[in-house]
Amino acid sequence: YIKGREYENNADPRFAAEREAVERGGGRVVFSSGEVVFSSTMLIDSLGQSMDPFHSRLTALLDRSELGAEALGEVVSGFRGKKMIVVGEAIMDTYVLCDRPDVAGEGPMLTLRPLETRCYDGGAAIIARHAASMGAKPVLVTALPADETGAAFERRLAAEGVEVVAMRVENPIPEKQRFVVGTQKVVKIDLVRPYVLDARQRDELVALIDGQGDADVGVVADFGLGLFTNQTSRRVCGCVRRRCSFTAGDISGSRADLGSLRGLDLLTPSESELRSAMRSFDEALPAVTWRLLEETGAGEAIVTMGADGLVGFYPFQDVSIVSEDPFGSRLKAEHVPALTGSAVDQLGCGDALLTAAALARAGGASPLAGAFLGSIAASVEAKRMGNLPVSATDLRQIIGRLHASNLAFADADVVDSANQSRRVS
Repeated sequence: YIKGREYENNADPRFAAEREAVERGGGRVVFSSGEVVFSSTMLIDSLGQSMDPFHSRLTALLDRSELGAEALGEVVSGFRGKKMIVVGEAIMDTYVLCDRPDVAGEGPMLTLRPLETRCYDGGAAIIARHAASMGAKPVLVTALPADETGAAFERRLAAEGVEVVAMRVENPIPEKQRFVVGTQKVVKIDLVRPYVLDARQRDELVALIDGQGDADVGVVADFGLGLFTNQTSRRVCGCVRRRCSFTAGDISGSRADLGSLRGLDLLTPSESELRSAMRSFDEALPAVTWRLLEETGAGEAIVTMGADGLVGFYPFQDVSIVSEDPFGSRLKAEHVPALTGSAVDQLGCGDALLTAAALARAGGASPLAGAFLGSIAASVEAKRMGNLPVSATDLRQIIGRLHASNLAFADADVVDSANQSRRVS
């Protein structure tokens, strides 16, 4: 008999009666945080229709009116012209393409021969680039060096429709080099000198945000490179909340603090980032997410789980649903399966998801529609090598393909061991 970790110290008499009945019958009660497990029967049935065990869930999602092709298309059309303020560190993502590795003659070390170098403006910059490519009008508030590299960075982003408002610092633009053989990354080198801001610079950063006026969307992206301390992060979030109709945030890196993103409407951490921030590795995912929303004051969360897709969490609007059932979750959860079978490059998937979901929610889309469009954006990014922006056209194409495949799908007849035919969907 398996129950969630949150039941381990539960004193409710109904659960006590359940536990006593199980143990009296010779059974055991196991507390687990839960995993996605498929029985052999379910796997066999799913193989009759698709190699993806999440196919039936995706089919059910596409049948919802809010996820119809026309409805999602209208949401994407609503991205156009929306002003977005993005605050965070800019990063240079460098890919060094190499030939097949070998072992050096003088010792057991990896030998690589660089063939080509490709550079991408990443970090908070790629969030702004995604937004511009989707039709929005982004303003990037960041820190840049007062030299030609900083000026060249601004020119590149201006050419893509991104306005850059920079605080000048002595640090060079942080660079993360990845050595790639084929589609496999074999070595990563972080050429990063963390920012150390004094009180005047922290005030300047907040003033730059405040000087952008009101906006439709505000995004705070902490990549753990020193631009945000806990106090600075809370001041930045407060300023973004005052200026923006809808706010969202995310972190990346072990030094970033998810808990310092206070009062935002949407957070989009990965499951590992969430559990590390909450110091909870055994609790059920809804329980951990609830604690995150309680501690940060965030409105909702999208938790990404890699190949298992994502789960969108948001509180029930009807409080009576929670109060009537003490065993029920205080959050409504919507699982969206991963929309790509195998990722070519996972870099930037979370940034694409954050951008699309924030723009969708700012335009009035439902939490599920926002999470679904975020998943679509992440799937587009996952199929590309490098940190490239996702466009509104990319989103429309995937929406069309998903609905076209859903219309073409026919329910299958499965014959079980008793030779009884039954229909599965």
